[in-house]
Amino acid sequence: MSDTDGKKTLGVRGGGSRSGQVKQSFSHGRTKNVVVETKRKRVVVPKAGAAKSGGAGGDARRPKGASDAEMERRLKALQAAKAREAEDQKEREAEERRRAEERERRRAELEAKEREEREREEALKAKAEEDERRKREAEETKRADAVAARQPKDEPAAANTAGPDQATNAPNPRKVDKERDREPRQPKSKGRDDNRRSGKLTVNQALRGGEGGRQRSMASMKRRQERDRRKAMSNEPREKVVREVQLPETIVVQELANRMAERVADVVKSLMQSGMMVTQNQSIDADTAELIIEEFGHRVQRVSASDVEDVIHVEQDDPKDLKARPPVITVMGHVDHGKTSLLDAIRNAKVVSGEAGGITQHIGAYQVKTDSGDILTFLDTPGHAAFTSMRARGAQVTDIVVLVVAADDAVMPQTIEALNHAKAAGVPMIVAINKCDKPEANPDKVRTDLLQHEVIVEKMSGDVQDIEVSAITGKGLDELLEAIALQAEILELKASPNRSAQGAVIEAQLDVGRGPVATVLVQNGTLHQGDIFVVGEQWGKVRALINDQGERVKEAGPSVPVEVLGLNGTPEAGDVLNVVDTEAQAREIAEYREHQAKDKRAAAGAATTLEQMLAKAKADENVVELPILVKADVQGSAEAIVQAMEKIGNDEVRVRVLHSGVGAITETDIGLAEASGAPVFGFNVRANASARNTANQKGVEIRYYSVIYDLVDDVKAAASGLLSNEIRERFIGYAEIKEVFKVSGVGKVAGCLVTEGVARRSAGVRLLRDNVVVHEGTLKTLKRFKDEVAEVQSGQECGMAFENYDDIRPADVIEIFEREEVERSL
Repeated sequence: MSDTDGKKTLGVRGGGSRSGQVKQSFSHGRTKNVVVETKRKRVVVPKAGAAKSGGAGGDARRPKGASDAEMERRLKALQAAKAREAEDQKEREAEERRRAEERERRRAELEAKEREEREREEALKAKAEEDERRKREAEETKRADAVAARQPKDEPAAANTAGPDQATNAPNPRKVDKERDREPRQPKSKGRDDNRRSGKLTVNQALRGGEGGRQRSMASMKRRQERDRRKAMSNEPREKVVREVQLPETIVVQELANRMAERVADVVKSLMQSGMMVTQNQSIDADTAELIIEEFGHRVQRVSASDVEDVIHVEQDDPKDLKARPPVITVMGHVDHGKTSLLDAIRNAKVVSGEAGGITQHIGAYQVKTDSGDILTFLDTPGHAAFTSMRARGAQVTDIVVLVVAADDAVMPQTIEALNHAKAAGVPMIVAINKCDKPEANPDKVRTDLLQHEVIVEKMSGDVQDIEVSAITGKGLDELLEAIALQAEILELKASPNRSAQGAVIEAQLDVGRGPVATVLVQNGTLHQGDIFVVGEQWGKVRALINDQGERVKEAGPSVPVEVLGLNGTPEAGDVLNVVDTEAQAREIAEYREHQAKDKRAAAGAATTLEQMLAKAKADENVVELPILVKADVQGSAEAIVQAMEKIGNDEVRVRVLHSGVGAITETDIGLAEASGAPVFGFNVRANASARNTANQKGVEIRYYSVIYDLVDDVKAAASGLLSNEIRERFIGYAEIKEVFKVSGVGKVAGCLVTEGVARRSAGVRLLRDNVVVHEGTLKTLKRFKDEVAEVQSGQECGMAFENYDDIRPADVIEIFEREEVERSL
């Protein structure tokens, strides 16, 4: 902007205009007058009714299209926000005050504690100084008495004959001591004028030295006395202590020195003199260590790594301690023959309704009390083929086997397997013929079928008890229990409850809330809460014992099944539980067993020779693998699934279980599956939230199952999809060449007669000469008279020409066939 005279002006915002001059100053004393024009501010006159929403200022700030109610609501929200902010500020200030008070309180407590410590230390120091002073005074008194006793009788006279000054100045020790005793003692106080531990040492105090300056402390005097005493003792020759050193196959130098109670430097020096340049952290073999031990004058006791298991005592039971124990009965038989229903009827419980598909997936252990008061322990094992190993473990811990056979189904494959397990275990057997309430039941057929497997029941003049029962109607259950009690009485089962417990793991699982849980059948001794035990490659301390009714108990005697909590990991089903004395022993045994198992697995998986490695690599070249991950709820189910997966496949396709475990599906499992391109199968378990999110992001498929049959069928179908389709040939016709014609632009054309079937243009053909195949290919043309046709029926003539082949002769036979792909399955 510029003024009328052409001078530049400075503008100031506002309504109207006012002019004036401003003097500007520059460097070197120069100044300049500038015309300034001031504009007045425009005043906005509010409309009528604007005061409702806060006056002109409110209208000026109101957004376009905002109503009075909207502005009212926003104003209230703003006031509420300010109120909340004020409350938050008050709370923060109160919290700060509370924290400051807490800090002040803690500081006061610490200062009070430090003050008490200082006062206690000063009181102890004062007491020690008082004792030392009294001791010193007593010694001086004793010395003075001794000097007085040694003086001759005429000495006092001689002393009297001395000069007056000497006589008066000679001090009498006893008199001095008495005077010192009569002097009032100054009370000990914090402000006493002794400079012991009085803080900083000044230059004057240091120069004065012994003139009331710093004195030797009590602790320093005691340390000096102790050094003198040790120096005096060290001059005497000490007797060498000969130790018996336990020597394993390899040992670290430092550990060897500790076991000999010798200095590590001496052991390293001895090894260096022998020509071995080793440090204290290196291992040496047993022979070298034996030489060093003998050189130091100790005795050697060779031990092996397996000696750690010697702490598990195999106690010989005193016949007086043996007491009768309940029999352990294992119920076995074919799938769906009614094992669980029979046990269910005995227990008056509904166990079978809880099993998926009515199929027992785990080994269950229950105790039943009969009407006569006898206690029986039952093991219910799964019956179908996938759980063969679980049934085998059931037979290893049992006393009596009850073989359940359905009267309407007779002996089946798993019935025979159960028979073999019972025979291998060498335990007596009772045959329970179930489902006798059905109209088509035929118990005699069961007895006859059992004869083929060398099982002769009592009705057939044998020694095996057989009882006809019905789990539905309850028929024969009392007779079955009587037969079991009779058999147990014959066996005279006894065990000692007054010893360390030993038992077998029937089942193990990883519970989300309780951690690793093992179902243990105690076989000998009594398992108490708080016992330290080792089971397979795991160890633990019994945190809780839960019986088959779900109740907590303090102890479990022989033949009692309990759930044990407190393991550090999930053991294998079938492992033996032993109680040990200390946690260190349990940990050492578990680590040794884990190391042994790892070495065994590595040795089994490694090819021993180059030829074996080449053969394995060559065999794996043509095999397509289907990788999968399996997580199950219990160890037995995981093991059974892995065994079933190993049976799926042939020379072209096989299933490879990358990982199997117990517990929920975790993010680590998803990562492994994603890296390997494998699906994850969960058997009675689910994936946690992070695992589900990761699986969705990475596209990993998770499938859940509760019946093992469904899982096996799905994996089998997936593996079948990896098989290449089978190419099958189907012969559809034969044609005989009658004459050969040469056609320009086409080549040689065979005049043929279709002797059998049909000739098709799209089919494949072979040229046979004297029943020998001379060419295989496709047809270039198929004509009937002069027309190109799709097919020619039997008995008709046609013309054929081969693609890229002209060597055709009369009397040759053309074989016509079609190829079709057939999907294969395992």
